[in-house]
Amino acid sequence: MIELYYWPTPNGHKVSIFLEEAQLDYRIVPIDISAGDQFKPEFLRISPNNRMPAIVDTTPVDGGEPISVFESGAILLYLAEKTGKFMPTVARSRKVVIEWLFWQMGGLGPMAGQNHHFVQYAPEKLPYAIQRYVQETNRLYGVLNRQLQEREYIAGDYSIADMACYPWIVPYERQQQKLADFPNLKRWFERISSRPAVIRAYEKGNPFSSRPTVNEESRKILFGQTAATLQDLPLSE
Repeated sequence: MIELYYWPTPNGHKVSIFLEEAQLDYRIVPIDISAGDQFKPEFLRISPNNRMPAIVDTTPVDGGEPISVFESGAILLYLAEKTGKFMPTVARSRKVVIEWLFWQMGGLGPMAGQNHHFVQYAPEKLPYAIQRYVQETNRLYGVLNRQLQEREYIAGDYSIADMACYPWIVPYERQQQKLADFPNLKRWFERISSRPAVIRAYEKGNPFSSRPTVNEESRKILFGQTAATLQDLPLSE
C-alpha cells in the first residue's frame, strides 16, 4: 500500500499518474496547502521541506519498516525502481529518462511555477517578472518540442519523464502559451491526455480541485515563508 500525501497540483498529479499507470494499491491523504496542512508535525516527519507530494510505502521491497519519500522526482524514481516499470534497465536509455526527469525538476517546473505566481497570484502585476517567466516557459516548451520531433514520448518509450512533464503543460493557457505553436509537443500532449490512467489520476483530484488554492488568507501561508517562519516547527525524524 502506498499512502499518497497529495493536493491536485502539477507535482501531485505526477505521482498519482504513476500510481494509476502501475495499478498500485494506494490511498490519498489530502494535504490542503492553502490551509497549512503541510506544516503539521505528522506531515513534516515525512516531508521536512513542508511540500507535497510525499509518500509512505507500507510494503517496501525489503520487507522492513515503512519507507517515506519526499520530492516528486525522488518519488517517481523510487516507485519506478520498486515496480520495475516506466524506467529502462539499459544504462543508456535509463540515462536519458533521468536527464529529462531532472530537466523537469530543475527547469520546467520551477520556471512554470514562477510563471503561475507572477501571472496569477502576485498581488502586484510586475511586467518585467511576467515577461521573464512567460518567455522562459516558452523557451522550455521549445526545448521539449524539439526533443519530441521524432519521438512519441520524451525518452523514446513512455516513462516517468513523461509523467513528470505532462502536468506542467496542462495549464498551458494560464502560462500564456499556445500548443499550436509547438506541433510535436501538442501531439505528445494529446497522446498523454487520452491515456486511461492519466484520466483516472486527474479524476481522483476532482474532489479537492473545487477548493480555492489562493486567497488573501492562504497567500501568507503559501508565499510568506522564511527561515524564521520555519524555525519553531518540529524536526522530522
